[in-house]
Amino acid sequence: MDQVFRNRKAIAIFVLPALILFTLVGFYPILQSFYYSLLDWDGIQAGTFVGLANYIDLFVTDTNHLNFVHSLVNSIWLALASIFIQLPIALLLALILARGIKGEQLYRTIYFIPVLVSSAVIGMLFQRFYNPNYGLINTVLKQMGLESWSHDWLVDPHTALISICIPIIWQYIGYHMLLMYAAIKGISEDLYEAAKIDGASAVRSVFSITIPLIVPILRVCIIFAVLGSLKLFDLVYIMTSGRTSSATDVPSTLMYSTIFNRFMYGYGSAMAIFMVIECLFFYLVLQWLIRTREEREGLQ
Repeated sequence: MDQVFRNRKAIAIFVLPALILFTLVGFYPILQSFYYSLLDWDGIQAGTFVGLANYIDLFVTDTNHLNFVHSLVNSIWLALASIFIQLPIALLLALILARGIKGEQLYRTIYFIPVLVSSAVIGMLFQRFYNPNYGLINTVLKQMGLESWSHDWLVDPHTALISICIPIIWQYIGYHMLLMYAAIKGISEDLYEAAKIDGASAVRSVFSITIPLIVPILRVCIIFAVLGSLKLFDLVYIMTSGRTSSATDVPSTLMYSTIFNRFMYGYGSAMAIFMVIECLFFYLVLQWLIRTREEREGLQ
């Protein structure tokens, strides 16, 4: 068996089928979408080659008044909320549970349940919460005598994006918490005992031992949170019932409505290609920014 793993030709033969499948499923559709993005095409009749006109229209002229740039800004806000709200909460929960509190397994399971629930179910659930007529939020406000505060949370441009952001943060806190929890549990207790003997407080141990040692998993969580926010579709589409609005549009929902409602396949394909490039760019930037001390020393 060891000889097989040392044989490069044997490794190439075993890897080749998966590589071919990955290329057909992953790269070929991207190349095909890039070709479509160079066309003015409605998906039925023959397309007209327009070069980079669709990309120029996305970011410069915006003759179709789709406001793609604003949808990008919305996705960036969601990514920032995931980093600075979702991940700190997940880290705090992981730190608390990893201390071995009573009911640790129960709490761990409860926090992870939203991850197991379909995004469609969560979207419909929160849509009911925000309903202007019978939603839980407006009902509670009316019962408290604050009827003037009740309104359509998903339509009001001042609250729409925040209302969508809340279920996104809530659903995936448990996912990131479990990753961080597993990483913290893998840290040797001897380190904490040594720090305690040296007089370090629990908070100091967290910042001097726990967080530095789980930087690799924190990097994974940040990348997942950012890329997930940039390509988010299902929750936004379900909660807005497919309506297009500059307050709640993100690139994926705008792309969907452009292709399947407006039948602008070339223009929508340009959005798709930009999303691929955007996710790849942010992935590389985050990998470069969040490097461990060992990685930095290796580059020197």
